[in-house]
Amino acid sequence: MALLDILLQADPGSLGLIIGALVLVVVLAALMSAIEIVDAYEKRALTVLGEYRQLLEPGINFVPPFVSNTYRFDMRTQTLDVPRQEAITRDNSPVTADAVVYIKVMDAKKAFLEVDDYKRAVSNLAQTTLRAVIGDMELDDTLSKREEINARIRTELDEPTDEWGIRVESVEVREVNPSKDVQRAMEQQTSAERKRRAMILEAQGERRSAVETAEGDKQSNIIRAQGEKQSQILEAQGDAISTVLRARSAESMGERAIIERGMETLADIGQGESSTFIVPQELSSMVGRYGKHLAGSDVRDDGEILDSLEFDEETRELIGLDDISEIIGEIDEEAEMDVEAMEQQAQAIKEGQDAAEIKDPNEVIDEMDQEFKS
Repeated sequence: MALLDILLQADPGSLGLIIGALVLVVVLAALMSAIEIVDAYEKRALTVLGEYRQLLEPGINFVPPFVSNTYRFDMRTQTLDVPRQEAITRDNSPVTADAVVYIKVMDAKKAFLEVDDYKRAVSNLAQTTLRAVIGDMELDDTLSKREEINARIRTELDEPTDEWGIRVESVEVREVNPSKDVQRAMEQQTSAERKRRAMILEAQGERRSAVETAEGDKQSNIIRAQGEKQSQILEAQGDAISTVLRARSAESMGERAIIERGMETLADIGQGESSTFIVPQELSSMVGRYGKHLAGSDVRDDGEILDSLEFDEETRELIGLDDISEIIGEIDEEAEMDVEAMEQQAQAIKEGQDAAEIKDPNEVIDEMDQEFKS
């Protein structure tokens, strides 16, 4: 009324200015109401006089002024906190749990027309689903199978949220906490289990130690037995070698007796009146080899007097005082005798076999005497 009174009282010129100003204000308001700027990460639902018309895409959009309304929908992934829920597991253990749900608006038209507040609706549905899933599991499973709980909640949320144009991208259960009484019982159970494992490990260690000790004793006994066996073998080998040496010594003493008896026969022949002597080749060879050593006197060679020869170590080896087998070898080389045959004969004498084929030393001397006399 005041504006109308002013217009009636104003002169025609002022009235025109006032009306022009009012028209300009109305035009500016209409322009501002008709232009709708939508951000890149959102879409807006447009209603005209309460009727749904379309979704406004990102950028500048023109809408009917003064009779239009728009509703924003964030098209990015959004995070919804599910408040802590109390639930009873299948084995009647009370627990509390909370979760986080990641959602994304896939169809803004459905989110606008099919559900009042999609965020609150998804949160409430996640709460009931979380309690239902935990109530269908035992306590140990709720504490250890987080991935299974997440997958089941997501599966339960997928169907209803698809009708709302919402996609549940992920569900993560953050905490599942039993009641304090259950926690104390679990701690006692864990402590008892650890003690049991410690006792088992200790028993296994003792058993392993006993096994290793027994194995060590076994190896020690085996090594000791092997050592004793080797010692017995070496001792037996030593006895065998000693027996062989004694046999060879006895054999050599027999040959030496022949040589000494031959030397005595030569001495007797030398005292005879005959000036012609027939000496067997074997005996002459032995005399030529050992005569000067057995005489022990000076020997002239080209008119020079040599020092007397003593029975040193080399001489003792030559005449057989230290190594009888060496003398036998020397005699065999000089007299071209069969060493192998002599050894076989000596072995036969030692074993008491074929004694008839071996001549007695006295028979050899007698044969030599007969040859000299003839």
